[in-house]
Amino acid sequence: MAQTDKTDRELDELRRREEEELAMMLSKKYGITYQDLTRLSINTEALRLIPEEAAREAEVAAFAVVGKKLSLAVRSPQQSKVPILLEDLIKRGFSVEEFMVSKVSLERAWERYKDLSFAVESREGVLDISPEELKKSIEQIKTIEDIQRSVAEVTEMKRAYRISKILEVTLAGAFAIGASDIHIEPEEAMVRMRYRLDGVLHNVTDFDSDTYRLLLSRIKLLSGLKLNVKDKAQDGRLSVVLDKKEIDIRTSVIPGAYGETVVMRVLDPSSISTPLEKLGMNAKLRELIEREIVKPNGMLINTGPTGSGKTTMLYACLKKVHSPESKIITIEDPIEYHLPGIVQTQVEEGKYTFLEGLRSALRQDPDIIMVGEIRDEEVARTAIDAALTGHFVFSTLHTNNAAGTFPRLVDLGVDPKVFGSAISVAMAQRLVRKLCTVCKKQIPLEGEHKKLVDRIVAGLRDKSEVPADISNVYGPVGCSACNGTGFKGRIGVFEAIVVDTEMDKLLRTEPSEHDIQAIQQKREIATMLEDGIVKVLNGITSVEELTRVVLVEEEA
Repeated sequence: MAQTDKTDRELDELRRREEEELAMMLSKKYGITYQDLTRLSINTEALRLIPEEAAREAEVAAFAVVGKKLSLAVRSPQQSKVPILLEDLIKRGFSVEEFMVSKVSLERAWERYKDLSFAVESREGVLDISPEELKKSIEQIKTIEDIQRSVAEVTEMKRAYRISKILEVTLAGAFAIGASDIHIEPEEAMVRMRYRLDGVLHNVTDFDSDTYRLLLSRIKLLSGLKLNVKDKAQDGRLSVVLDKKEIDIRTSVIPGAYGETVVMRVLDPSSISTPLEKLGMNAKLRELIEREIVKPNGMLINTGPTGSGKTTMLYACLKKVHSPESKIITIEDPIEYHLPGIVQTQVEEGKYTFLEGLRSALRQDPDIIMVGEIRDEEVARTAIDAALTGHFVFSTLHTNNAAGTFPRLVDLGVDPKVFGSAISVAMAQRLVRKLCTVCKKQIPLEGEHKKLVDRIVAGLRDKSEVPADISNVYGPVGCSACNGTGFKGRIGVFEAIVVDTEMDKLLRTEPSEHDIQAIQQKREIATMLEDGIVKVLNGITSVEELTRVVLVEEEA
């Protein structure tokens, strides 16, 4: 019996050597490098780029990946399904190098597929969750309660892969319900996870401290942050591949009393595909903006707090003016979304500032420049100079309203005498939640809300969009379609000041915000509050939501 086993082993070894020799011979015939995968470690990150069934049918296996360079083991390059697979990989941006291997080598690589079911292999900065697993999780999640249940189920697994699975469910939940941010906040007794949904935070679930520590390490590793640094703020980035689309996630970690707090901002490229026509501007304002931004020189400054939609607005403008005849350069901090056909550069602390970026951009002979934010005197002056010398400049500024743009620029050392020549439009915007169209209900307008609406409507210069009956408005209810919030999606409320001859004369006198607003309120372009009230009367948002977001000044 022992002799038989020995003979079988010798025959198996002989067959294996013959097969390897055949693979070596074929490698010379086809001019493809031979490789023995039984002597190499298989990179599961590369392996998951081709589904197991497709790999077995084509007799191939991806076994190594560095950046976008992929090593592909093939049994025969003439196999009919190989060219189809290669074409798909090239379309996904991979540069593929083929290696000739034996069937034994392929079997060893295919054996590793069973390790992919839950384990999530990654390199710094890219979370390559199996697309099938992620899609399955997204399909199973419809509400916040579904996320809570999924996280609880995974937490109870107590298996080695549970942390990867919790992160998968957390991200899938954010994608499924459209959350813009994930907040993980340790407190004394537990760790709380919240999602920001349509600009408002909602409690999702709680973690125990052990799960939190493991999850924090996982997030830090993926985001390129230092695991041993716990007393300083750190910023990083990771990507998730979903439906062949790469979604970026910006990670911020800061130290707190009970541990490090994590915020993960989801930067879904589809969220900036909104064209200018769909942002919520009324027709007159949109026509004005479209008319101004196609001029050969000038400046559009958009103002508002973080998260008010300024970047989406500027990207919509850039897409509107982009053409093969124009060169557009952006200086951003950081680049949130990638726009085809536009040169985008990113600020790097200590190496590449807004000022250096702007000066370098001007040497590149651009027609249009976007400066992510005007932060100091030199950037302000250089941006204004660019607008005066044959460029159109887009930028943002942190002020409360459009009128505050000009006093702020004066504070930054800009001469008010050049405002009329350099600045075309100063804008301000906020985002308000839209009422859920499934469950919103009509309610009578009364009390303080009625006084506010009546006052604003009485002062409108253009009442064309005001309904005939303003005795009722709409309010939120809450249903399964809106996660019980009564709201679904957001829309902008806007105001804008055009720097014409009359405004130019006023600005030369260095007026206050109040003086600028006094002139603006006699013009046809509505203020933010007026724009918001018109949206309330048309059932788009509620009075409470508008007053939560837009400052209501008391009647003088």
